[in-house]
Amino acid sequence: MTYQDIVTAAGRTITQAGPGWHGIQPEAVARMRLQNRFHTGLDIARHTAAVMRRDMAAYDADPGAYTQSLGCWHGFIAQQKIISIRKHFGTTKGRYLYLSGWMVAALRSAFGPLPDQSMHEKTAVPALIEEIYAFLKQADARELGLMFRDIDAARGAGNAVEAQRLIHAIDQYESHVVPIIADIDAGFGNAEATYLLARKMIEAGACALQIENQVSDEKQCGHQDGKVTVPHEDFLAKIRACRYAFMELGIEDGIIVARTDSLGAGLTKQIAFSRTRGDLGDQYNAFLDAEPVAEPECGDVLIERDGQLLRPKRLASNLFQFRTGTGEDRCVLDCVTALRHGADLLWIETERPDVAQIAGIVDRIRTEVPDAKLVYNNSPSFNWTLNFRQQVFDRWRAEGRDVAGYDRARLMDAAIDDSPLAVEADDRIRTFQRESSQRAGIFHHLITLPTYHTAALGTDLLARDFFGAAGMLGYVQHVQRREIRESIACVRHQNMSGSDIGDDHKDYFAGDAALKAGGAHNTMNQFAA
Repeated sequence: MTYQDIVTAAGRTITQAGPGWHGIQPEAVARMRLQNRFHTGLDIARHTAAVMRRDMAAYDADPGAYTQSLGCWHGFIAQQKIISIRKHFGTTKGRYLYLSGWMVAALRSAFGPLPDQSMHEKTAVPALIEEIYAFLKQADARELGLMFRDIDAARGAGNAVEAQRLIHAIDQYESHVVPIIADIDAGFGNAEATYLLARKMIEAGACALQIENQVSDEKQCGHQDGKVTVPHEDFLAKIRACRYAFMELGIEDGIIVARTDSLGAGLTKQIAFSRTRGDLGDQYNAFLDAEPVAEPECGDVLIERDGQLLRPKRLASNLFQFRTGTGEDRCVLDCVTALRHGADLLWIETERPDVAQIAGIVDRIRTEVPDAKLVYNNSPSFNWTLNFRQQVFDRWRAEGRDVAGYDRARLMDAAIDDSPLAVEADDRIRTFQRESSQRAGIFHHLITLPTYHTAALGTDLLARDFFGAAGMLGYVQHVQRREIRESIACVRHQNMSGSDIGDDHKDYFAGDAALKAGGAHNTMNQFAA
């Protein structure tokens, strides 16, 4: 319904209700409805799932149409990110949010800062999704409120054309509510626990769940050592649990991102169950590091491979070990299996950002599943500068180019920042997303922990200046003055927090008797210019 349609319908309802409703304004009703378009998390999940599905189809048609997101650990951070995207690019198309389990563990747990090992409260994850969407909905309400005030000002000035232009803009309004890809870790337990948590996350608004094939009680960050994977049937049960949660709640186009950590995981907690030779269990067990057995010993766990009895190597931790060098093969099998059993997108956790490596793996996957698409972590755990300078150095040397002026062990040295090698490396970093999306099937690029690092860096610089010789100038020069000159919305922090929305409501509710905060003595008026 258009703005005017809602006003007309509300006026009809108020008239039918009789004189007792005479104080209710149809246009105020329309404005409040438009400021609250999503009444539940399921409304959000339904809307954002459709957005992601359209974007996935667009990427299939054109690999240049990849999507992006930044990880957020607070609703305000997410809100400011989307406001900034709209300011700089005019649209949120192709831009999402990522909810990182790492940041929930490190920043949102009642236990205090924790490593990314699924030790934080599982309820913190849906709670953060709900918080993020509360802030995004408030961004809608704030921006629409400013547009409503502009309509009133245009009418007051007798400018009917401008008022109509604004109403048309409201009818075409693009919401700040964008998809969240939410990290459910390894499901926080068995398949039933995964289903229960998935349901809570979807009810909070998540349209895309990212789940990994590690064992829940031994889960590690994908960029740490000691990762332990589970047999495929265990993982597929959790993928099905997520799908059931989506379908139970009526989000039939919900997205499941299946993450494999097999590239860097050398351990498994259990030997897979196998019914017949060549089935999934048998394929999983074929990667186990094992030795021939002449005589079984007490306590032996044995497998048969090619007619030979073998003893899998078992560590003191009671974990079993995979053969060295099998990570990529296991990764390919994981991805093909996940896509054939209900996953929509893949996440391959690599040890470095290397387009050729990713493309090589994806080419193998696409021989089995031609439309396979990836979500890729542009991780802060990579030293991007060092990795790409090393890649350029190694390529130059292989091509016979002169690298005598560079020391491979000192490529982080600031002295070479303006050198041809460093310039080429930076250019490759800049084009990494575009190139890897074209060559390696990456539909979505995200950075898991960017706002963790920006918060730390910004706070360090402010503390250095404010508590040092600059004093208050440290804040004014590097924060407030830049906010004003770069049109950062939250420089008017009272407005950002919802003060003007509250004043509008006071007008609706009490009319001339309203006691409003935004009068002549509000110091926010100093920022009007």
